[in-house]
Amino acid sequence: MSMQQAGLAMPNPNPPVPPLTPRQAAALDDAATLGECTRWRQRPDGEREAESVFALQGMYCAACAGIIESALIAVPGVARADVNAASQRVLVQWDPRNARASQLVAAVQAAGYRALPAQHEAARVARQRESRQALWRLFVAGFCMMQVMMLTTPGYLAEPGDIAPDMAALLAWAAWVLTLPVLLFSAGPFFSSAWRSLRQRRIGMDVPVALGIAITFVAGTGATFAPSGPFGNEPYLDSLTMFVAFLLAGRWLELRARARSTEALDALLQRLPDSVERLGSDGVAHTVPVARLVVGDRVRVAAGQAFPGDGQVLDGSTQVDEAMLSGESRPVERSAGDAVVGGSINLAAPVVVQLQRLGEGTRYQQIVELLQHALTQRPAVMRAVDRLAGPFLWGVLLLAALAAAVWSVIDPSRAVWVAVSVLIVTCPCALSLATPAALLSAAGGLARRGVLVQRLDAIEALAHVDTACFDKTGTLTQDRLVLAATVLAPGADSNLLLARAVSLAALSHHPLSAALVQSLPAQAHGWREVHEVAGQGIEAIDEQGRCWRLGAPAWVGVSAEAQAARPRVACAPWPSLPEEQVCFEFDEALRPDALGAVQSLGAQGLAVRLLSGDAPASVQAIATRLGLTQVQGGATPEDKLAAISTLQAGGHRVLMVGDGLNDGPVLARADVSFALAHGSALAQQRSDFIVLGSRLDQVPAAHQLAQRTLRVMRQNLAWALVYNAACVPLALAGLLPPWAAGAGMALSSLGVVLNALRLSR
Repeated sequence: MSMQQAGLAMPNPNPPVPPLTPRQAAALDDAATLGECTRWRQRPDGEREAESVFALQGMYCAACAGIIESALIAVPGVARADVNAASQRVLVQWDPRNARASQLVAAVQAAGYRALPAQHEAARVARQRESRQALWRLFVAGFCMMQVMMLTTPGYLAEPGDIAPDMAALLAWAAWVLTLPVLLFSAGPFFSSAWRSLRQRRIGMDVPVALGIAITFVAGTGATFAPSGPFGNEPYLDSLTMFVAFLLAGRWLELRARARSTEALDALLQRLPDSVERLGSDGVAHTVPVARLVVGDRVRVAAGQAFPGDGQVLDGSTQVDEAMLSGESRPVERSAGDAVVGGSINLAAPVVVQLQRLGEGTRYQQIVELLQHALTQRPAVMRAVDRLAGPFLWGVLLLAALAAAVWSVIDPSRAVWVAVSVLIVTCPCALSLATPAALLSAAGGLARRGVLVQRLDAIEALAHVDTACFDKTGTLTQDRLVLAATVLAPGADSNLLLARAVSLAALSHHPLSAALVQSLPAQAHGWREVHEVAGQGIEAIDEQGRCWRLGAPAWVGVSAEAQAARPRVACAPWPSLPEEQVCFEFDEALRPDALGAVQSLGAQGLAVRLLSGDAPASVQAIATRLGLTQVQGGATPEDKLAAISTLQAGGHRVLMVGDGLNDGPVLARADVSFALAHGSALAQQRSDFIVLGSRLDQVPAAHQLAQRTLRVMRQNLAWALVYNAACVPLALAGLLPPWAAGAGMALSSLGVVLNALRLSR
């Protein structure tokens, strides 16, 4: 029974990429479809500019990136096209007045590849189809390889004359027939990729592979049908099927490994539900697509479903998973009146939410745009490898030709497979994957921790920093004060004074009063004639008719230091005796993880500095609590910029962490910068990393991961170079048959990808 009869229909071996139909083109140009993958920007001249992200299919090597970029740049209206071979995405910057999205997709398809909106459901389906087809190719190659080896093995084991000539010819012809599916179907991607490269007048990494397969088949055909001819009777076909099977096995495993490295990012990019229950004015629920929702709609979000936008809970209480959006791994409680974030997951029970922001205005969409930007970047080291790939591959072809020429003199019967081994073993696939696989895996690992990477180059730069500079207010400290000390006069009644102070503070909205209420147990008191004096404090009459004041020490009548290092308020009756006075000192509240983050960075070998525009005394107090000795207070944005520049001029590589509007210039000037999610839009725009949950402990964790990434990159590059240095001489010496060369090439590529995957844990 054939596979067709069994219901296992094999895909077309080399399916052509069909042109877009009018219906498909209209769907791609539809505003709803375009909105899923496009960000609109305002140019200086007032015109709109589009940045679209497309998922690619059909890429088999890094050289494909240049072919796709050239095809897109040739479209009128396209200003820039960046392809990331590791994530198989392309970022296209284009003018909507001169181009359409369907034209961009058509240009990619004309070059022999497929492109789909990155967040479109069709992109996910296409990835699954590509994976199934790769598995089919591997199955056919493996099955035929075993049959060919079974047919050629007797020729290796039998003594001369043991096998009749007609039987030997029959075995050889049967092996040749079984090689045809491997050549025409399984090896199709190598030939199609090589043809696309040559058609674009480029040389890709599949060119030497395809050339090696073709030469081996020609030699094997000659040996099969003309054993006494120039190719001799060497059975090349078993080697051909073996190294095609090994290459496809390595490529399929590599494809699966690369998919794992981006699955966390894809999960975040595709987190919104397709549809949701919208409640009408009569309370009846109707299921509608998310694209039809508008601000103000009331929706019912079921347990296990993602919130379609930012909003406020109107009815019900639940637990929400915000791990992918804030880095907080524990579920958070949300009930009526609480805010929820689009893209977070409702875990416990259905709730009714009123939508306040949708689409581009949501925090989720901002995160998606940042991730899309990171996924389509090509770091400088990747661009350098791409530039070197062309000359390197020309060298491979020249080396193979020289090897064939030399061996045709030494031993003509071995010249073909020596040349083929050289072509296969020197293909720089592992070298081209060494860096992007590590960077992409690290970006996925950081995303799961709640740290978004805006510039992939910054991961490598982060590993080299030696100095960390922190802003103070909003970065190391919270936007509130805490009670630091209570100073009671000798002989004072502490219970009475504290009760009077906290009950008076509850009547005021001043930040120091709020801090006092949060720090002391609540007390009830029947105050009357409450009066608040602007800039001084609050006073009221107690039940005994006595006036009490809470506020500035001088106004209360309490002597205080002329220049106190920390804010103070006093409480006492007016007028008062010395034993009836109490004074409270306040300090800025450190973030819970500030001390741990500073200590971790110091333990990792970084010098930590504090740069702040606040009063020097306040800055020094925070520095003392954190154990920092290198402090600069009262610094203007220009002073901070000068301090960073001075450090860089001295040979230091500087990491800056900030959150404020005035931190924008210094974040842009630093070698690497972090912005906290609660900070200003300018600070986030100028930074290399954004910490979604504003958790400072992620800064040393990211630095540690960057150092691991650098080690993995070096390991991958070292392995690729050692592999070539060891195998090329073996191939030239005739000690490495083609099947072993194919296995080595596949294992080297798979090895660097699996090594990089360790970073995503």
